[in-house]
Amino acid sequence: MVYRLLAVNIDGTLLQSNGRINKLTKESLEYVYQKGVRIALVTSRHYHSARKIAKAIKADTMLVANQGAFIGSTHKNPIYIKRISEDLTLEIAQLLEKTHCQIQLFHEKFMLGNRVNLPDNLLGRAVMYMSEQSIYSQQYVDVLSDELAAQPVSPQKIDVLFDNREEKEEIVHLVQSIYPEVNVWDLSGSKLSIVAKGVSKWNGLLRLAEYLDITRNEIVAIGDGIDDLEMVQEAGLGVAMGNAPDSVKKAAKWVTRTNDDQGVPYMLKEFFRKQHQIGFLEKMNILKQ
Repeated sequence: MVYRLLAVNIDGTLLQSNGRINKLTKESLEYVYQKGVRIALVTSRHYHSARKIAKAIKADTMLVANQGAFIGSTHKNPIYIKRISEDLTLEIAQLLEKTHCQIQLFHEKFMLGNRVNLPDNLLGRAVMYMSEQSIYSQQYVDVLSDELAAQPVSPQKIDVLFDNREEKEEIVHLVQSIYPEVNVWDLSGSKLSIVAKGVSKWNGLLRLAEYLDITRNEIVAIGDGIDDLEMVQEAGLGVAMGNAPDSVKKAAKWVTRTNDDQGVPYMLKEFFRKQHQIGFLEKMNILKQ
């Protein structure tokens, strides 16, 4: 089998625990790209944050961001965007405000959140991203629902951070039962993500593959989180990081080392050294051009 698309999660996979990308990891991605394989970063991060990581890689990198709600290489000309409606966003914000949590709404032009007293290690930070001649602002207001009533927002994703596990589980159940128009991703730790119905990393990756005329069997997907499980299980070759939970490892065809032990470069160099360049295979009529 020849693989033509490499999909890699960012946090816990591409990045080490210190939040940095190892030199060997960058080199391994560039090595695969030189073989003619397309590279995609598939992440729960918003576009501008993911784009910053992609720029560290010397490759024409595509992005499946916001849990799959955004697909493309530039926010000005996306392949696909799926939003939560303005009215539904306001309703969900009003429900969430009945609990003690931080709410973050991610739009391609800005992030809007509420100010709340949570432990420092959980709180989002106010950051300005300079990207592609634009500024991506992250702003916090006292009462988010009041702001949304005055200035409606249709975000690609809503992130919610809790310091109470029981409250988080209750909200997951409530949102899933009250709002069939959304998907709720119960991520590990204190966080959950809310996206429009049908949005997932795997569905986003499938849309990108279709756009690139690549089949699912020609995809290598590497991940470490519960929200990576579907793409690890369904891709032609699913790879789990050594730091992934057991459920993700069981779904994978290959389990590599941890993100702190060069799991990505170890797997890529070992696997793709056996694959010829895509251009050569097309020239020899082994692949369709």
